[in-house]
Amino acid sequence: MKRILAMLVAVFSLTLAASAQPGGMNRMTPEERAARIHQKLDSAFKLPAADLQKIDTAMTALYKAQDAKRQELMSGGMPDRETFMAEMKKFSDAQDEILKAMLTEEQYNTWKEKIQPAMRPQRQGGPPGGGNR
Repeated sequence: MKRILAMLVAVFSLTLAASAQPGGMNRMTPEERAARIHQKLDSAFKLPAADLQKIDTAMTALYKAQDAKRQELMSGGMPDRETFMAEMKKFSDAQDEILKAMLTEEQYNTWKEKIQPAMRPQRQGGPPGGGNR
């Protein structure tokens, strides 16, 4: 009986210690983010390799600039939400412009309506019972 109790305490302690660790949300590198878009575009639209390469190059450069701007904004402490969101929207708009230039109108609409929303990270937790109250 003492062994079982000791085992339960050990498992509980390890679980508690693991859940208390910071992190969990590691940011993807610009190259990883560009590769993710590359994979989605290739599987959805079968674009020519040259077009995908142009998109990869543009997205990687955009994501590097976005990361630099994010770091700049965060270096002085937490910026106000409005400023931060306005700056990040510029990068979102730039991504849209890159894709508009490389995709047909139909492909771009499919990207915006179906593929891009599915790529957004889903929130963990949330309110119990679904949250619509």
